[in-house]
Amino acid sequence: MKFTATFAASALAATAAFADGHAQNWDMPMAYAATNFHSEQGVIFAEKVAEYTDGAINITVHPGGSLFGGGDIKRAIQTGQVNIGERFMSAHANEAPLLGWDNLPFIATSYEENAKLWEAARDKVNAQLADLNLVALYTCPWPGQGFYFAKEVNSSADTQGVKFRSYNSATATFAEELGMIPVQIEAAELSQALATGVASAFISSGSTGYDRKVWEHLTHYYKVNAWLPRNYVMVNTQAWEGLSDEVRAGMQKAADETAESCAARSAELSDFYFEELAKNGMTVEDAGPDFLAELETIGEKMTAQWLEEAGADGQAILDAYNAN
Repeated sequence: MKFTATFAASALAATAAFADGHAQNWDMPMAYAATNFHSEQGVIFAEKVAEYTDGAINITVHPGGSLFGGGDIKRAIQTGQVNIGERFMSAHANEAPLLGWDNLPFIATSYEENAKLWEAARDKVNAQLADLNLVALYTCPWPGQGFYFAKEVNSSADTQGVKFRSYNSATATFAEELGMIPVQIEAAELSQALATGVASAFISSGSTGYDRKVWEHLTHYYKVNAWLPRNYVMVNTQAWEGLSDEVRAGMQKAADETAESCAARSAELSDFYFEELAKNGMTVEDAGPDFLAELETIGEKMTAQWLEEAGADGQAILDAYNAN
């Protein structure tokens, strides 16, 4: 998919803005609540951009899907409705399977391993994003993913027919393999979906459960640490290329610093979220051996499927990861 012709006007506008000395005001849609650490770090990033570009770029953050819903953010950037925004990368794996690199179950289950996997994937991912008319400025991992249920679950015998909130192809696959019914639901819509019975289970980090107060509807959280998915802040290619070298350098400096602080904040909050879920009445525990064994078997199938879909580039990512 090529967007160059569509965005010629964006590039010209960006160049013109700096030619006559005017600053640019950019809107930055984000899918998660203002109190979520990704959104908080987005605000920090915006502040750093204003500082490091001497006010040439002023970014207004719009959290909680308030400007564009999560599923619309990438397209809004690609089509020039906004210049910048954030989305979790694997949401685009249906369009470009390589972008599911961070949803390979039980491959990289710690922050250190996840960082190593990102280093292995970075060049391939950036090349894929270039084909989508996007530039990734920074990425940030979520805490490890676990399962939320409204009942005790010991194996797939307990999950048959459960309505399961999915957020990408990987989570939908997990649901189907466990006999559940996947329902596509954005994070901003999760509380309502749980309250109305549209879904009664999902896989996510402790962060989502805490943000959405899921203890009002669910009772159990099972620590699995299946993967640590990444959000990424992306920019329209023409808008990015229309900036001066100096402004781009300032924005990239802000991005690099935010990537580091965001990952550190994610790790810092990981146990806090579990404590808050338990404090509010949820049972928080490791998945039992039977359930975990089933999940690992499913994970092996999912990785094999991803390698088939992502092709040589996917294999190259895993080879590079395993070599280090």
